[in-house]
Amino acid sequence: MTHPWIEVEQKFVPRPGIEDRLKELGGTQESQISFRDSYYDTPELTLMKADHWLRYREGNGWELKCPGAGGSPGSHTKYVELTAEAAIAARLCEQLGSGELGIETVSDMLGQLKLQEVASYVTDRSVWKLALSGAGDEEEPLTVDLDTADFGYAVGEVEALVREEAEVPEALEKIHSLSSLLGVSEQEQTPGKLIVYLKRFRPEDYQRLLEKTTGKNDEQGSEATEN
Repeated sequence: MTHPWIEVEQKFVPRPGIEDRLKELGGTQESQISFRDSYYDTPELTLMKADHWLRYREGNGWELKCPGAGGSPGSHTKYVELTAEAAIAARLCEQLGSGELGIETVSDMLGQLKLQEVASYVTDRSVWKLALSGAGDEEEPLTVDLDTADFGYAVGEVEALVREEAEVPEALEKIHSLSSLLGVSEQEQTPGKLIVYLKRFRPEDYQRLLEKTTGKNDEQGSEATEN
């Protein structure tokens, strides 16, 4: 069985001239896209409080991001991405303590699990690919996403996808190297779009998450959902 992808990432605030800098480093723009993301949780935000992030992206379907084993220090985050609906359904039942529902379609189980939409917004994304200097031809390039949400928030992300936990340290090293070249501090703390959305439009829900993540990185919380 193929293992789910492990997403290793670092968010940052895009600075003026970031695309010119990417070009200087040999990066290429792969695409310019727009999409709507809708996030779902219980009224008590049971999933988000447990660092699980359920999203429906128009045109792509459902995804559940779960924390990777061991977590990652600093401003880097590591998540397992589940995209097969049967796997998502099983994990949701496990996380919400519902037992087996005998349903493998996420849309069909929303009501039984008391899941509701808690956020929905459109993102304009510029996708860049960049291989670090000296990397072999077989090396997968890093992805840099530059996002602007329809509520006026811009955030960037350097990302690597790996299959095994053993590959995570090397991925983190590459991300740190590229981030440094882009002028991003290794310790830079940048909240993702969803956290900013909740803070602006659902402050009570935001406060619930902030209380849950006390002792973590304040506004960053543990959210790294929006790729």
